[in-house]
Order: sequence, then structure tokens, then C-alpha cells
Amino acid sequence: MTDGLFSLQGQLRAVGAVLVVLGLFHLVLPRLIDWPSQVSRMADLARQVAGAHFFFIGTTCVLLGALPLLLAPDLLAAGRLGRAVLAAETVFWSLRWLFQFVYFSPSLWRGDPLRTLAHVAFCLLWTWVAGVFGLALFTVG
Repeated sequence: MTDGLFSLQGQLRAVGAVLVVLGLFHLVLPRLIDWPSQVSRMADLARQVAGAHFFFIGTTCVLLGALPLLLAPDLLAAGRLGRAVLAAETVFWSLRWLFQFVYFSPSLWRGDPLRTLAHVAFCLLWTWVAGVFGLALFTVG
């Protein structure tokens, strides 16, 4: 069974599905973190740049998730394009994993149980995502 949930192909598809959902979650995330009231105090240029970046982060998550969700067998077929996509995804999500520890200040989540839970959940999420892409790259490389 090469396409079961616990196979590499299944894990790639699961990661893809989670990334698509995460990207779509960006449609409601601003309201959940009270972002509109915070960015309304910014200068026009900064507010518009922040809004554009937020939109493109969500779009990037959807697109980077759609690839393994829809094309997992092709990514694992050991072709040059599949390896290149897997390498790019591995680097991208590994950098996101690193940012979870290096960029985000612990003062943002320490002492707040809900934010601490979110921090731990994102640590685990980025470990899984980067790990699946890295394993896939190693397997087809």
C-alpha cells in the first residue's frame, strides 16, 4: 500500500492538505488576532505592505500545499523537477521551523497558556512539515 496515510506519499498528501487549510485560515486569522485594529494605526504604506504580505503568505501556503496534495506521486518519481520542488519545500519549511525558535520572542507566549499551546503546536507542525519534505527529498535523491 504505497498511498496509505502512513506511507510517504500519504504523509506528503496530509502535509499538503494541512498547508492548504493553513493558507485558507489566513482569511479569518486577522480578525482572530485583532489585526485590523492594530494595522489601522500604521502609516498607509506600512499597512498596505503588511496586508499584501499577509495575503501572499496565505496564498503561498495554499500553493505549496497544493503541490504535494495533488501531485505526491509525481514528487516521489525521482525526476529533476520533483527533487527541485522537494528541495525548495524542505528549505522553505525548515526556515519557517527555525523562525519559530529564533525570530519569535518567547515573551509573546510565555505565561499565556493559549499562546504557549499555539507555540508548541506550531513547533510540532513545522517539524512534521519540514521532516516529511526532507524525508521525501532524501528518499528520491
